[in-house]
Amino acid sequence: MKYCSDCGANVTLRIPPGDTLPRHVCVSCGTIHYQNPKIVVGAIPEWGERILLCRRAIEPRHGFWTLPAGFMENAESTAEAAARETLEEACARIEVGALFTLISVPHINQVHIVYRARLLDLDFGPGEESLEVALFEEQDIPWDDIAFRTIALTLRHYFEDRRRGSFGTHNASIPAPPAVTIP
Repeated sequence: MKYCSDCGANVTLRIPPGDTLPRHVCVSCGTIHYQNPKIVVGAIPEWGERILLCRRAIEPRHGFWTLPAGFMENAESTAEAAARETLEEACARIEVGALFTLISVPHINQVHIVYRARLLDLDFGPGEESLEVALFEEQDIPWDDIAFRTIALTLRHYFEDRRRGSFGTHNASIPAPPAVTIP
């Protein structure tokens, strides 16, 4: 960040009085510009023994499968975000259920929240961000083509809980992937 969004003056990176972390602070008006994690919200849309997955039509991970999920918007609840993202990505209407996973992804400044949800009908199809959408039984999940580690972890918890006959809420943190060294 170089300029203040309030007055247009330069900002400097410093620890404001009463704070413990460096922040971008306007040299003119004193506005402190906080940068906070982004919240990604999604759903596990269920229809009987199957769940709905979307094949991504956008980067990152174009062509890989995921649950319908995306960035939360201002002025909406997390449950509203889950329903909106499911409608946008899979053209599917859901009844949002219980919170299922809360996964911190600190190396990319994100928090991923996924709810269990019930598909209201079978009238669904790919939205603009999806190449295709499909219902999958557990044995048919394309595990090698799941887009994100948070989604794979969520799906593993989901099927473990379903086998156990009791769904809980899962809290986790995903570490940064190992650095790749090129010889």
